[in-house]
Amino acid sequence: MSNHLHLVAETDDEHHLSDFLRDFKKLTSKATVKEIEENAEKSRKKWLLSEFEFAGRHKSNIKNFKFRQDGNEAKEIHSTSFLEQKVNYIHENAVQAEMVDNAHEYIYSSAKNYAGEPGLIDVALI
Repeated sequence: MSNHLHLVAETDDEHHLSDFLRDFKKLTSKATVKEIEENAEKSRKKWLLSEFEFAGRHKSNIKNFKFRQDGNEAKEIHSTSFLEQKVNYIHENAVQAEMVDNAHEYIYSSAKNYAGEPGLIDVALI
C-alpha cells in the first residue's frame, strides 16, 4: 500500500519478531531517505526531507528523520485458518482501496506470486 505495509513474517528461536521489525523499519527508512536524497526532484526532495525532519524533531530517539509512524500491530498466527484469513486480507487490501480490480494486479503484493505470476521479490508461499 502507498502508506502502510502488511507482512507475514517468521523468525527463528534466537531472534524476536520485535527485533526484526525494528531492524526492518530502520533499514527501509534509511534506504528511502537515501533514495530521496540521491534521486528526487529538487523541490520534492526539500519538501519530503523537511517533513521527515519536522516529524522527528522532538523525539529523542530520532537522529535526523522520522519516516515511519510509531508502533506495530503485530498479531501472532495461531492457526492455519487465521493465517489464511490474514494473507487474504493482505491480498485484498489494494482491491478494497480501489487501487486495482483484482488482487494479483497490485504490483507490490504477493498476490501475484499466489496467482502463479512472477512478483517483484521471491515469496515463500504458505
